[in-house]
Amino acid sequence: MATWTEFIAQAPQIADTFIRRHRAARNLCMLATLRSDGFPRISPMEPRIFEDALWISGMPSTTKYLDLQRDPRLCLHTATVDTEVKDGDAKLFGRAYVVPYGEQHQRFADALFDEMGLDLRGQQFDLIGVDITGASSVSVVDDHLDITIWKPGEAERVVRKH
Repeated sequence: MATWTEFIAQAPQIADTFIRRHRAARNLCMLATLRSDGFPRISPMEPRIFEDALWISGMPSTTKYLDLQRDPRLCLHTATVDTEVKDGDAKLFGRAYVVPYGEQHQRFADALFDEMGLDLRGQQFDLIGVDITGASSVSVVDDHLDITIWKPGEAERVVRKH
């Protein structure tokens, strides 16, 4: 597993695609979790990079957070709106971990308020970090598709599809 800082150092091409697409979609990604019956659940999510870590946060006791309490495996996929994927897209795979409520929540709430005016200051909320276990991105190059794949401790590798 890797932290956000390790991920961007080890997988700069995928990180660049993820950050660019994340910003272009106004921070929207799709979060995949596993339901109690084993089927996947897809939920919209606005992950944040804060204090050099990747965070997903939200209302306590929602189904997506109950999923992650039961099974911490997840996938974040940048919101793709272009069927030709001209701007690329990226997926991050990871494991969620819950941070006990405390000072970090308040710093996160202050930053969220400063960034977008959403006021969670003084409120309790779930703050869930993501340890990254792998990532991939796709990009269209001329007449082919480049799929870049990464696992922690390894270099990015490109698979070319014609």
